[in-house]
Amino acid sequence: MTTIDHAGPTGLLRHVGYWRWSAGVQLARLPTTMAPLAFTVLTTATTGSYRLGGVMMSVFVVAELLGAVPAGRFLDRIGAGRGIVLMLVAAATGLTALAAAAAAGASPIVLLVLVVVPGVVAGGLSGGFRTLLAGTVDDALLPRAIAVDAMLMEAVLIGGPMLVVLLNLVDSLLPLAAMAVVYLLAATCAPRTVTVRVEQPAQRPKLPIGAAACWLACLFSIGHLLSTVEVAPLPLAQRLGAGEAAAALIVAVLSGASIGGSALFAWRGRTTRASAIVFLCGFVVGGVLAAIGHGWPGLLAGVVLIGVCVGPLLTVASVRLQRLLPAGRRSEGFSVAFAVNASGFGIGSLTVGLLPLHLAPLLGAGSAALACAILVVRPS
Repeated sequence: MTTIDHAGPTGLLRHVGYWRWSAGVQLARLPTTMAPLAFTVLTTATTGSYRLGGVMMSVFVVAELLGAVPAGRFLDRIGAGRGIVLMLVAAATGLTALAAAAAAGASPIVLLVLVVVPGVVAGGLSGGFRTLLAGTVDDALLPRAIAVDAMLMEAVLIGGPMLVVLLNLVDSLLPLAAMAVVYLLAATCAPRTVTVRVEQPAQRPKLPIGAAACWLACLFSIGHLLSTVEVAPLPLAQRLGAGEAAAALIVAVLSGASIGGSALFAWRGRTTRASAIVFLCGFVVGGVLAAIGHGWPGLLAGVVLIGVCVGPLLTVASVRLQRLLPAGRRSEGFSVAFAVNASGFGIGSLTVGLLPLHLAPLLGAGSAALACAILVVRPS
């Protein structure tokens, strides 16, 4: 059973390899958080239609999901350290080509085709960087490292759109150019750790999907429930008679709770099955309160519960998955985990658009309850 070495916070702070990895992964995430707004401002300026930007983002996300597992398999074949650099350079090249095509007045079809390459690459980066983390820090520091990373990721999620807004004041093409540069900077930070490579398909051990099902269910429930709040802060606020300022408050409370929960877990958390069950129960209660809680106290209590549990549950699931995944297929395995989490987010977003507002968080809470049941019945 893995627990956090409570004598180790200073160890992580002084871990040069971890902070190099962290700089690389945060930079690699930044273009993805910039993409939705960057595509919108680009197409609005060049074609007069923000809708094309939305379609571009949809193509990007589909390419991201479809490319995640093949990209992870590619990284396992050639080594994650080397492969990550190649993929980051490919993404930067793809975005540069996209910016050049937009500047030249290319047709919408061309823009949609060009966005596929950075989308496919983005799908594999999560699994690849997570594999590099396994070779960068030891098992005693791993839970704390993931929890701290979850805190930093919140800053990236907020900073990406803000950066696009600032760059767009200069030129609508500048956000795309900045995304390309950021990918190249990430390539310089990626750790050059030695990773296990399996050259022949016959040598590859099987992915333990059955044994990992409970942890994959946890990741799905995180994406599912979280999306029902992140995508719908304005309608949630409007339901209570408020407007955009209150929607911003909901997002701020969610982000603050997420950072606080991750910080607390980094200090005192344990990556046990019992901990995961507790966090899933928090998800269930939080989802129900967000859906049918009375007034602002009920809604904000639900949002806080959801936020507090996100980082810790993500940490537990990630650490437990690493124990199950064969060393030679970690990039592929973590890419599967990314795709499962992203699918949950996509389904949650879809329910917000298609169903009555109160049903979306309830379904997210149902996903958490199902994951909890799987964890109880089929522990690993």
